[in-house]
Amino acid sequence: MEVAIADNREYGGTCPNRGCDPKKVLVGITEIIQKTVNLKGKGVNDVATIEWAQLQAFKNTFTDPIPAATEKKLKQLGICIYHQSPVFLDEHTLSVEGKTVKAKYIVIASGQKPRELKIKGREYLMTSDDFLNLEEMPKSIVFVGAGYIGMEFAHIAARCGAKVTIVDTGSRPLKPFDKDMVAHLREASESIGIEFIFDAEVTEIEALRKNKRLRFQKNNKAQTIKARAIFNTAGRVPSIEMLDLEKGNVTFERDGISVNQYLQNTSNRNVYACGDVSASGTLPLIPLSSKEAAVVAANILKANSEKLAVAPTPSVVYTSPQLAAIGLTEAEAKKRGLDVTIEYKSVPTWYNAKRLNETTYAYKTIVDIKTDIILGAHLIGAQAGEMINLFALAMAHNITATDFKNSLFTYPSWGNDVRGMV
Repeated sequence: MEVAIADNREYGGTCPNRGCDPKKVLVGITEIIQKTVNLKGKGVNDVATIEWAQLQAFKNTFTDPIPAATEKKLKQLGICIYHQSPVFLDEHTLSVEGKTVKAKYIVIASGQKPRELKIKGREYLMTSDDFLNLEEMPKSIVFVGAGYIGMEFAHIAARCGAKVTIVDTGSRPLKPFDKDMVAHLREASESIGIEFIFDAEVTEIEALRKNKRLRFQKNNKAQTIKARAIFNTAGRVPSIEMLDLEKGNVTFERDGISVNQYLQNTSNRNVYACGDVSASGTLPLIPLSSKEAAVVAANILKANSEKLAVAPTPSVVYTSPQLAAIGLTEAEAKKRGLDVTIEYKSVPTWYNAKRLNETTYAYKTIVDIKTDIILGAHLIGAQAGEMINLFALAMAHNITATDFKNSLFTYPSWGNDVRGMV
């Protein structure tokens, strides 16, 4: 098929350019800081320190090659490339770079962008893009929002020496995650100096000579906090406002482009949507974006031949310790009235945590009593992001908790610990 692609930002997308890939490079270095802190006096004499400029240079070796390499591959496939966000003119027609482009099918894969906080002084707020490109770490930082991005960046900044405060409208961080696991993470976060201000509504940002001042309401009282930098980490929303969707008869909703089970738009059947911009009900994670892209391609090539089917999907918050989850939370299982066994333990005395002197290590698993199938797993620990993949494999293939427990893994690996969690 004859194919064109248009993007108003550098090619390659969010994850490799300005998302999870560069973020985890920064996280990986700060994990070393935490390990040396844990093991000081136990064979380690000095706590490691970070040279931020060197770390950023190392991170750039991952991100800098991506746009050119991506464009080169696309051109080798004969794909026509545009460097602008297109707008719809009608159901089959787009305008991009001053050209009128007609297509039989149009795929919207424009992802998400930071949610704008509509408050006075919002122009002084920085975003995740800005954080990933900081030339030096500010002495003090406020993150507005205690979701994935806010929590992950707060852990990076705190371990790099910044005084960090997180302000959020909710009563706790990471609302979608299990409350008990989040409580462990909050305690670990506070132990490295991160301060939390919850149930607070931000009202204004002011620029001072060196600092920024954030005004907020808490308990019906006006309060303020000052910091060298304030970041908007209040979540992300579908990036669709530039597309003139109405002219293309493309329906959309809060979560993005409205789609059916084939990822086809519900009003304009010439349009498909995949990835974070699609209101498909899946999590905004790159493995799911790739899966949705494959479904869209299959349905364009062979008229709606493949429905979107998604196995239980793990997700990870790359703080240190990591927080990982898959399937139902305890609250969700109880709301559904399911007959389940819930096992929740804090286990810093288990070998893998103890050998690294990790004080935070806990799990909660949810197993259906009748079928012995694992319905949910929630972990916090140094390697929770890797361990959760074993639960994902078990849940995707309906491996019973008994068979999971009787599996043979290497010892004494973190992976082997999962056998003791069901």
